[in-house]
Amino acid sequence: MNFFSIKRFFAMVSKEFIQMRRDRLTFAMMIGIPLIQLMLFGYAINSDPRHLPTAVLSADNSQFSRAIVAGMQTSTFFDISHHPKTRAEATRLIREGVVQFVLTIPEQFGQNLLRNNRPILLLEADATDPMATGNAAGSFPEIIRRALAKELKGPTLKLNQSLPPVDIRIHNDYNPEAESQYNIVPGLMGVILTMTLVMITSLAITRESERGTMEHLLATPVRPLEVMLGKIVPYIFVGYIQITLIILAAWLLFDVPMHGSVTLVFVLSVVFIGANLSVGVTVSTVVRNQLQAVQMSMFFFLPSLLLSGFMFPFRGMPQWAQLLGSALPLTHYLRLIRGILLKGNGLEESIHHVWPILIFWLIVVAVGLKRYRRTLD
Repeated sequence: MNFFSIKRFFAMVSKEFIQMRRDRLTFAMMIGIPLIQLMLFGYAINSDPRHLPTAVLSADNSQFSRAIVAGMQTSTFFDISHHPKTRAEATRLIREGVVQFVLTIPEQFGQNLLRNNRPILLLEADATDPMATGNAAGSFPEIIRRALAKELKGPTLKLNQSLPPVDIRIHNDYNPEAESQYNIVPGLMGVILTMTLVMITSLAITRESERGTMEHLLATPVRPLEVMLGKIVPYIFVGYIQITLIILAAWLLFDVPMHGSVTLVFVLSVVFIGANLSVGVTVSTVVRNQLQAVQMSMFFFLPSLLLSGFMFPFRGMPQWAQLLGSALPLTHYLRLIRGILLKGNGLEESIHHVWPILIFWLIVVAVGLKRYRRTLD
């Protein structure tokens, strides 16, 4: 017998190509995942976000305050989207993540500027994600200088020749030292839950089909919904163990400030855990083996990771990518968990992040039940 036969070698190559052609799902994953990476990294990912929503709390209506607002609007970094009437309303907007910045213009700003009293101009930034606000906040003093230079002419020109005519103060709220771990470590909670729970659940059910134990379930009077819930509930405890470990690590190892209620984190996380487990169950009704289960899990995990705002600023992505990211539960869970831990948000500020996850969960459960019945048939 020859040590190496070209005929046998090409027979094996031909066999692999035939098997690859028959395994359409695996072939689609090999083509689909690189295409997703190419599209997301090429078009959706942007580390220099522009048009960030900004609220202006102005108690002055002088030409100088109007010039500052107009200068910010034309800079492409800021998008003036809200005009709150009170400080409480402005604080609520930035706490809930509705706006990224709040600009405060005090009373008699224009008069104090003309008197060379250097009035204070305050810009508050939601710095829970330092990458999202860094470039805009860094460009703010130059934007103000150019905006006022157009107004300070003639007799007032001297106001712009020595010190800056205004006292610019930038406050990085919720993360004043711009520590990246304050943003990353809480976000890892959602990323780890998404990656592990979807994959573990899909593998658990697919393993039963491969081993033939699913036939025993078919012989019992167990309903599809009962099977799904029976598969999901044990892994809810696994999810809570992961949450506990991450919170302990954030507190003991990374010194992440926890301004909100850890109990609220545990209570609201059940929706996110259930949504991911339901995705795993639904994946198991589509695939035929464990390899395909892993591939489909990655097909769900990759867009969640890239479009949720964990790795790259969410508002830096184009509109179509933001719409796609808003349909994923990880996007809302990151806002939920960072809001509670870093901003001290309570139930009232957090509940509007729960509804999108709950709707996603219900849709996935409905699809999974329909697919599961077809699988039983």
